Amino acid sequence: MPTLHGRITDAANGELREAKVSVVDCEGGVRTPEGAVLKVGNGLVSFYCGGEFSVPVKGGPCRIVVERGTEYEPLVKHLNVPWKGDLDVTLELRRWVDLPRMGWYPGNTHIHYDQNERQPYERLRLEPHVNDFAVTVVSILQRWDLPYASNRFPLGAFTEFSTAHHVVDVGEEVRHNFWEGGFGYGHLLVFRIHDQVEPLSRGMLVNDFNPDYPPLCLACDDAHRQGGIVVWCHNGLGMEAPVAAALGKLDALNLFDPYWMNPEYDLWYKMLNCGFHLPASTGSDWFVCSNNRVYACTGTDFSYDTWLAALKKGQTFITNGPALLLSVDGYGPGAFLPCTSKRALEVKVEWRSFHPIEVVEIVRDGFVIARKEFATGSREGSFVQTVLPETDGWIAARCSGNARDSFDQAIFAHTSPVYVQTGAPSPAREEAARFFADVIRGSVDWVNTKGRFHNKQQRTTVLNLFREGAAVYEGMLRKAHT
Repeated sequence: MPTLHGRITDAANGELREAKVSVVDCEGGVRTPEGAVLKVGNGLVSFYCGGEFSVPVKGGPCRIVVERGTEYEPLVKHLNVPWKGDLDVTLELRRWVDLPRMGWYPGNTHIHYDQNERQPYERLRLEPHVNDFAVTVVSILQRWDLPYASNRFPLGAFTEFSTAHHVVDVGEEVRHNFWEGGFGYGHLLVFRIHDQVEPLSRGMLVNDFNPDYPPLCLACDDAHRQGGIVVWCHNGLGMEAPVAAALGKLDALNLFDPYWMNPEYDLWYKMLNCGFHLPASTGSDWFVCSNNRVYACTGTDFSYDTWLAALKKGQTFITNGPALLLSVDGYGPGAFLPCTSKRALEVKVEWRSFHPIEVVEIVRDGFVIARKEFATGSREGSFVQTVLPETDGWIAARCSGNARDSFDQAIFAHTSPVYVQTGAPSPAREEAARFFADVIRGSVDWVNTKGRFHNKQQRTTVLNLFREGAAVYEGMLRKAHT
């Protein structure tokens, strides 16, 4: 059988580039090199490549697809493989955008490898480059006694695989679930830490006798004492999420990890309507099984510390492809903009995308206030909307498209908000505060009647924490009626 030898280069400088490669021969057979690290997830079957590869194929028509991250154009090449002898092919990748040149650097804050992964170190070595992440965060976790492959990695900055332009860190996903199934108290990510936050999991995720203790808010405190970052994952789901948000325990909220879910915008928007500063982040969860990434704006001074600082400030947008930029009177996401109700604000949205997008929207306090539709799709554009703020609130932008990427996921992007400050509370705050106050009251009932604790003090600690969170929302409701 002939052998196809491929060499992947950057068209801008001729340097070798790591990438994902899909090879399909004339009979429709997917060909991968022996022992190669394979892409995980839906869509195109691919293998990871360090820049050069050799793969046996049958003679005849052959299709090669090469991808690197989301800022390079996917390369599709059709060729005829000879029935005898080998074939050498050079595959040049070209950028359609260079966001780091604009000060924006991509990261994935939520990755695990399961117990079936046979090459975790080789996968992690290639992961940041193949997916073009400036920041790659892998998290250890515990769920019963499953031997997850990513738990072999040492906690903290993984200098063996880090470079000046590709930082790898190992943190934790601290998990806490219901006894009766469901999402329970919730999950959070902690990283940029040097000591393990204990316990890693709580309740039923450990064993049938483990208590629903300690609460996740105490894990947030432990991580912050170490100078770490705390990101609530899975879109704000979980009983303790509104408590942690109300008590200022969170640095950001992961959305779309690992895929789009209906509740996530609603919960995030309600938290923002309560006046919480909650930047958008994202990850792919199990493996890199999507193109999800969060861009943080550090300007020309990229390092892990500057990237995390930008994440905490909310200088971010999340995407699986499109570049989406927002400014309000010249201020970008994360900014707090003092203004009066008599001065109109100029909101500008700009986008670029390899895949066409059909809808671009400006969102104010959870409501769409401007919308552009493109029946035939748009790959680049901008528009400006004038907004007259009457109350406090927030403004963000989002876009979506019908096109599917190589993971078969629809195209999307969403910016973190710009926070508008007029001194007058938003009417949306009362509705959101009432929603979370009611949710926490239901959680208190569950903790009182069904939560498992080893002693009365454990239960009391959790109840007091939830009541403290509820008091924040109840205070918002009282203020709305004074």
